[in-house]
Amino acid sequence: MRRFALGMMTSAALMAGLASQVQASSKDYSKSTKTDLVTKIMGNKSYQVYSSLKLEEVTKKVKTKTKEKKKYTVKKKVAVKKKSKKGKTKYKTVKQVKYKWVTKTAYKNVKKKWKFGKKLTVSADFRYAHVQSKSYKVKDGKRYYYIYVNGRPVGYVNEKAFALSKANVVSQVSLVNNPSDSVGFNVEDAINYVTDQHGSLVDNDSVEISCKSAELNISDTGYVSSRKAGTAVLTFKYGKAKATSKLTVRGDAKEGISSADVTPVKTDLPEITTWSARDGARLSSSSTITSKDAVSSSHKYWATKTMSGNAKGADIETIFYHPAVLSAPGSSNLEAKVSSAVQGIDFYDNDLVTSNLDLGQADNWEARGHMVYYNMRKVKKYNWQLIPSKMLSFNTWLSYIKNIKVSPYMKLGHGQSVGSTKKYVYVLANWNRSNNWSNSQELIRVKKSTMEIDKIWTFKVWNGSAKNPRIFLNADVIDDNTLLALFHNAYKHRYEYWKISRSGDSFKAKEVGATGSDLISNSAEVQGFVWNSAYDVYYIAFNDYLFKIGAGLDGKTDAGKLLNYYKFDTGRREFEGLSSYGPELYVNLNHPTETLKVNHITK
Repeated sequence: MRRFALGMMTSAALMAGLASQVQASSKDYSKSTKTDLVTKIMGNKSYQVYSSLKLEEVTKKVKTKTKEKKKYTVKKKVAVKKKSKKGKTKYKTVKQVKYKWVTKTAYKNVKKKWKFGKKLTVSADFRYAHVQSKSYKVKDGKRYYYIYVNGRPVGYVNEKAFALSKANVVSQVSLVNNPSDSVGFNVEDAINYVTDQHGSLVDNDSVEISCKSAELNISDTGYVSSRKAGTAVLTFKYGKAKATSKLTVRGDAKEGISSADVTPVKTDLPEITTWSARDGARLSSSSTITSKDAVSSSHKYWATKTMSGNAKGADIETIFYHPAVLSAPGSSNLEAKVSSAVQGIDFYDNDLVTSNLDLGQADNWEARGHMVYYNMRKVKKYNWQLIPSKMLSFNTWLSYIKNIKVSPYMKLGHGQSVGSTKKYVYVLANWNRSNNWSNSQELIRVKKSTMEIDKIWTFKVWNGSAKNPRIFLNADVIDDNTLLALFHNAYKHRYEYWKISRSGDSFKAKEVGATGSDLISNSAEVQGFVWNSAYDVYYIAFNDYLFKIGAGLDGKTDAGKLLNYYKFDTGRREFEGLSSYGPELYVNLNHPTETLKVNHITK
């Protein structure tokens, strides 16, 4: 892994690079030059997108003037010296050669000429889409790349439409002072994107990162320790691309120390078990889709078991099928692949955001993926599955694309701690295999307008000391300064509910409720957690179970009291994220990925 050192180019490598440029200049660019499938970052300038670009031989009618030599016999009286006896001048006829300009019409092959296809749209329409390319053509010394947009093959655009040699990083990173943090902050988390001279996304490991600070430094593995206070300026560089970020480790080492002193509310639950995730549904959306693959009817699942015994106490019904994928076929690189495997969702009004990680990635320590924003005002329940294909008309497809935004490749953690407000999306990017370590927890803020990270904080929550940390794998956002988080205390067989408040860059934590039960007795993992503000209740999702618990935040319910539970027979399709906005509640299922609305659950 190449990191954090200035790379030195050898003379042999330099000569090899020059030789490749000479070879490239002699290529016949009438044909496409193929490259690896790469992600392209769109710039701020807008250029025309064409359906095709061809180099054609043109036969043209050309008029030319030529000078021809012709002989003419002219009867002309030419005087001779001798006169006749009668005194008359004698004449003779002579032949004269004349030259004449003759205009001829000829047919001639002129040199090849570039011809653009139909004007489709402008590149600004793809500013927030996932754009890829694997070939280009050179016209008049300029590269025109054939692009795929959100998985669909589209057409050619001038490479000036891309962000050429640009570095986009988070301007500010604020870390909690944590003497027990054994890992620190991965500085690559601050990168939104870095591009090369052709606008192609550069792998983060190839970016040179340096740290200027009197107190802090970057380790050989690329982490900044938060064990002591200090400030640093991080510089990110690749070729001509360069950007800086200010990193601060806050001064108060006691920040985040609290007490878990709430008495848990007991429950009378029978033993409830569920199937293991490894036994769940395995069908997943393909990287390509046909009319046969597209789902054309809604799912509706009724609860088959509830605490009250009412077999139809709630139902869930499809409101939206997600696109099969949002990347081109062959996107094996994780930065390039926008998977349909959604781990978390959140609604704010008509805005839906999802966390998309490739299958199996959510369990990784540095789990990364993409976030996707949908304007649900424009969503069609079924058609959006077809976005990566050419089955939709171009104009219909373009109208959908204008209502989707795809984030850069970013850290997401497990991906289920997702929340949003009017302007921002928040992700609590924790590792779901951390085993409740005392390291800091990373909160990432994303601007909805661009779907790029604009701020990163870390915080810690300890019950008294580092010996009793609280790592939250599931959390919900109430507003831009407040989180509600869920902690499973397996040792004491209870669930704890914590309110985490931010003031400036500092965080305070308070336990606001507890339930005296494991809810599911066979150690199944939580698959979603949300607070419903209209009814002041929490919902906790497991594979096929949904638990309703009083929050007590508004005084409408008793904090920590189990109110009901619901079991849904979904064909072993596990819940993957919960969301609530106003009185409404939503769940997500994969295989295929769909968002469903919960009905009748408040009765």
